[in-house]
Parts: sequence; structure tokens; C-alpha cells
Amino acid sequence: MASFKEAENNPETPSSPKKIYKDPDDGRQRFLLELEFVQCLANPTYIHYLAQNRYFEDEAFIGYLKYLLYWQRPEYMKFIMYPHCLYFLELLQNANFRNAMAHPGNKELAHRQQFFFWKNYRNNRLKHILPRPLPEPAAAPPAPAPPPPLPVQPVPPVPAATHGMLAASGAVPSPMPYGMPPGSAFGKSDIRSSGSERRKRKKEV
Repeated sequence: MASFKEAENNPETPSSPKKIYKDPDDGRQRFLLELEFVQCLANPTYIHYLAQNRYFEDEAFIGYLKYLLYWQRPEYMKFIMYPHCLYFLELLQNANFRNAMAHPGNKELAHRQQFFFWKNYRNNRLKHILPRPLPEPAAAPPAPAPPPPLPVQPVPPVPAATHGMLAASGAVPSPMPYGMPPGSAFGKSDIRSSGSERRKRKKEV
């Protein structure tokens, strides 16, 4: 009986329940502190400061960095304003990267590459998002302009005296050498009929 009372009064005995720490503000303060620290890792200069002060040689601090990987989950990621911090948090899990960031030259290199990423990310992203315009068809060569029309020169009238001279010399052909149209008052000059009349005349002679 006495031993039972001693065990009840001694909180270090195995049978006693463990006290669970509970944040007074339901973890809000812890959430904000860890969010601020994780976002500080987006700055290569701050990582260089941690390496120079040998934080990366502390095993407890290395375990804390591994614990902070829960910020990569979607329900926590939505609170992060500087997404580069998650990239550097992933790199800090590698011991070679932690040791390299202690050198000032590597810090400047990381900072320079980060600047170029911010500078060109939007343009590179738009190349894959926006639809590309269709290639324009090659413009056809312009059609040659038509030649200007030749000026029409008026024909000078032929005087009446010239008509008389041509008619007298017989140089003007008949306008209708093969006869007049049907119904005309003038007689026809049929070649076949004229030939038959000549044969008749020869017989009579």
C-alpha cells in the first residue's frame, strides 16, 4: 500500500502519464515563426550567413531542416510567398551544398543564377503557355501593270477626187464581187450561168 502511494506521488515513475505540451495559442506563434524562417532560406546571403556561423555543423539544426520539409505539402505551401525557399530547403538536405555555401563565391553564384531566373522566368513561361500564331503565307509578287493603251490615230478622210481616179483605173475592187444579196434590184452575176451561155454561143456559131 505504501509503495502504491509513493508511485502515485512520484511523477517520474513509468506508470504515471506523460505531460503533453500544448501551445497557449494553438500553435499559431510556432506556425508564424517557422514560416518566417523557411522563407528566409530563399536568400542565398542568409544561407551563407548560417554556413559561416557553423549552424550546419550542428546535428540538431540539420534535423530541424529535415523537419521543415513538411512545408512542401500543399496545405502549407499555399502560405509561402517566396517559393525559392522550398528549392533551397531541398538543397540544404545535401551536405555538399551546405559546405559549398560557406564560400563567398558560391553565394554570389547562387544569387546571380536566382536573379537571372526571376528576370527570364515570365518570358520563358509565356512561350509554353501562349499559343503560337500560324505562319503567315508568303506574299505573292504584285502583278505587272498592264501596258498603257496605244493612242488611236484618226484616219484622214480620202478626198472625192481620189475616189474617182481609183474607179477610173479599175484599182478599186467591187464591194460585192460574188453578187448582190437576194431581193436586190440589180441582176446577179452567177459564174455558172455565164459559162453555160458561152457554150451555147459557140454551138450556134
